[in-house]
Amino acid sequence: MTTKGKKIFLILSVVVPFIIYSIIYYAPIIRNAPFKAKEFVSFEYKWGVGDSLENSYNSATGVYRYVNNNDSVVVKHIKFNTQDFNYLDSVAHIQGFWNLPGQIANGEDDLKNPKALKYYMKFNYQRKSKEVTFYPDFNGNPKLKSAAVQVQKTLEQMLNDAERKVD
Repeated sequence: MTTKGKKIFLILSVVVPFIIYSIIYYAPIIRNAPFKAKEFVSFEYKWGVGDSLENSYNSATGVYRYVNNNDSVVVKHIKFNTQDFNYLDSVAHIQGFWNLPGQIANGEDDLKNPKALKYYMKFNYQRKSKEVTFYPDFNGNPKLKSAAVQVQKTLEQMLNDAERKVD
């Protein structure tokens, strides 16, 4: 057998079956992924102390409600475009938002503390949604906290930028 024949035989007996196996194995996983960027519908972002969470934004309605420095409630309508949603989905994907637990807190002390600041983030997709409540004074796993902080800061920055455009 020639060298060229050996290479062709190797490719046909090892590489081609591997490619076929990969396609058969991974295609359903990719096709049925629960959080696809093209299925991203809306998100909710709330923050505040205790159970009130008086500051909020809902991208489905576009209502942005927050308490300003004068303790008065400000209501604005802000809409995001598809590019903003894609950016937000990519940040959530990079940070592993889908793998975060539903509550990131130090335990019952945070959950029962009426003065504890917390952030609520919910991403809605056509078939599924993911919600995370994050307490910024969390002192557990630093990677967990870092991922939640990154997503929260991105949401906050997007809202601030959009609010500046509206004003």
